[in-house]
Amino acid sequence: MKTILLGLVAFILFFSGSSSYTIEGYKPVYIPESEAKIIKALPPQEMAAQGKIYIKNQYIFIGDVNLGVHVFDNSDPKNPQKLLFLQIYGNHDISIKGNILYADNLSDLVAIDITDMQSPKEVKRLEGVYKLLNQEYPENMPRGTYFECVDTSKGFVAGWIPATLTDPDCWTAY
Repeated sequence: MKTILLGLVAFILFFSGSSSYTIEGYKPVYIPESEAKIIKALPPQEMAAQGKIYIKNQYIFIGDVNLGVHVFDNSDPKNPQKLLFLQIYGNHDISIKGNILYADNLSDLVAIDITDMQSPKEVKRLEGVYKLLNQEYPENMPRGTYFECVDTSKGFVAGWIPATLTDPDCWTAY
């Protein structure tokens, strides 16, 4: 009996291989609530999800959806230089008038003085102008889009970025 049972266990272990898989989907960008509305000028970063492009004087501003804005110095159009990354969580759009850059920061509208491009400064904030981003799943995705399930212990969801997921448990059902 022991031999049969041992053989059965060996058979199950040998033929039960892994059914793990990977698929393209989205993962949440987590930030602590205490940092969600802090605007920072950082060194150039890699782009995660390209958004809109804005040109002002010799500068090119390229949105990185939900993360912020990449700033390039285009004084030499044949050789644009990465200047900085303006971290603005939950950002989707910007506009510039004079030396003021206007951007959405989660549910707020912020005005940032870019007179000194190396040291931009927040000058005004209007709170609650926009609907707060969905904290449970990525919106406006086709039915059946996979995403990493939200873990609220990791912080506030500032947005969603494309990612390769392993064995995802969540997908859009709408």
